[in-house]
Amino acid sequence: MDFAELERRCRDKLAAAGGDAAHDLEHVRRVVRNARALAATEGAKLEVVLPAAWLHDCVSVPKDSPGRAQASRLAAARAADWLRDWGWPETTLPEIAHAIEAHSFSAGLTPRTLEAKVVQDADRLDALGATGLARCLMLGGAMGRPLYVADDPFGERRAPDDRAACVDHFLTKLLKLEGTMQTAAGRAEARQRTAYLQGFLAELRRELG
Repeated sequence: MDFAELERRCRDKLAAAGGDAAHDLEHVRRVVRNARALAATEGAKLEVVLPAAWLHDCVSVPKDSPGRAQASRLAAARAADWLRDWGWPETTLPEIAHAIEAHSFSAGLTPRTLEAKVVQDADRLDALGATGLARCLMLGGAMGRPLYVADDPFGERRAPDDRAACVDHFLTKLLKLEGTMQTAAGRAEARQRTAYLQGFLAELRRELG
């Protein structure tokens, strides 16, 4: 299997497709890098992991769209079509499609294979740590959301709502991701990256007084 040619084809397709502020080609590159590292540690099959990691976001649905939960299913179908056209082994396509479908937080699916677990963890790691912090603020800014709700920045007297402010997204999703990690290697890395986010929130609380 020619992984270099796969990368070239995926890069070309994704560059043409575009994406939002937090789901661009560099996000995909980081997920692929995470997936390679996790696959090496966990013993997952690269012929499934790498195509799924490259193409996990090949269909872009806005974060605030009612159809967001369908994005991974649509991406899985498109990825299978592209890979079939490129001559990727037919026997791997169902596993690749499942890994793409199951990666999504919004879809709420449980990964059934080691490869799907690796891809899910690889994507969620990019929502944590310094990259996760930057992506959250970039996307929030692009969507016109403030950093925090002025009269209750940390959701202590209200139910956090990530449509209201960037900090609320930490409370409703990002700080919960560590508990969803599927692999031992993913959990270890998520622990470190989550601590970074918690440190940011602690410093923000101190600065806000």
